[in-house]
Amino acid sequence: MNLLECREITKRFGALEALRRFSFTLGKGEILGLIGPNGSGKTTLFNVLAGIYRPDEGEVVFQGLSISGMAPHRICRRGMAKASQMIRPFQEMSVLENLLVPGMYGGRLGFKQAREQASKILNLVGLEGLNDVPSREISLSQRRQLELGRVLMTGAELLLLDEIMAGLNPTEVEGAIRLLLRIREEGKTMILVEHVMQAVMKISERIVVLNHGEKIAEGRPEEVAQNPEVIQAYLGRPYA
Repeated sequence: MNLLECREITKRFGALEALRRFSFTLGKGEILGLIGPNGSGKTTLFNVLAGIYRPDEGEVVFQGLSISGMAPHRICRRGMAKASQMIRPFQEMSVLENLLVPGMYGGRLGFKQAREQASKILNLVGLEGLNDVPSREISLSQRRQLELGRVLMTGAELLLLDEIMAGLNPTEVEGAIRLLLRIREEGKTMILVEHVMQAVMKISERIVVLNHGEKIAEGRPEEVAQNPEVIQAYLGRPYA
């Protein structure tokens, strides 16, 4: 059974169709890349999946249950969480405290359990030793790692990662790629919206391409990179 299915999703804002009859499936443990030009519908899709927007048509099925119209906190509790490009940690809280909040919110974990889980996740994302450092004092790449850690603290099985490599230098991008592969080894499934093609092509098992709210291509990275319609709409040239 697929972990996630989007069935003919359409989302309108007035006369604008941000998504038009969009469908795809996602298997457990898969890393799926979602690419396309700005305004193609990628963020709208993430907001539909996370429950921020309700689709006007179609259905989202997660773990065999329709979640269309379900509240975001209920979707998160079912095991899907979103990491945003716009990082908003609690500035006055320490790195550790920032992880405790999503772990304890709603009574999911007690303090002792949350602290133990946070320590494990700090090691996983490479922030060990920074427990007591205020989040306002850490670097951009470390804030990206912290955002991933906060999403992992929800216990989510499916991670929606929205441009988490934005602003990183090439060395930091390589570190982020290694981190995502480590997270996948923990049994997580990921959808990656990203403009850093080096990362998308390297870690995605499959790529879906959106343009003007419609899916124009889907396949393995090497297939998508040579697709004439994708080259014209987004890449500009074949990606080697």
